[in-house]
Amino acid sequence: MPVRIVRLGAPRANGEGLRIGAVRRPPRGVPKEQFAARDWYDVWYPNLAPSVETMKLAHAAATPAQWAVFERAFRREMAAPQASRSLDLLAAFSRHAAFSIGCYCADEAHCHRGVLRALLRQRGAAIAD
Repeated sequence: MPVRIVRLGAPRANGEGLRIGAVRRPPRGVPKEQFAARDWYDVWYPNLAPSVETMKLAHAAATPAQWAVFERAFRREMAAPQASRSLDLLAAFSRHAAFSIGCYCADEAHCHRGVLRALLRQRGAAIAD
């Protein structure tokens, strides 16, 4: 049951399982009790989202070099003990339970969820393509 990396708000895939929102803030204008029903997420887990300062780097990145600066900063944040243990736990769960992790961004190539995909893969996570 590999973990799926998804865009929050997109329709759920069959067998996707629990949807984890790895975002700094909840969706605007959506009542909390409707997050899951509207395909945002079942569980909010901002521990896997970039800090506000690091997210500003991502939003300002217009070149591959600027994106690389964001990615290095985010990887440093994910190397902190609490985040690193979360990634280890999710990688282990990916071999036993159906779940997904997501963010709001339209393009995974310019979103922290692409970095999360790589970090989970490095930890041996089973990841759906």
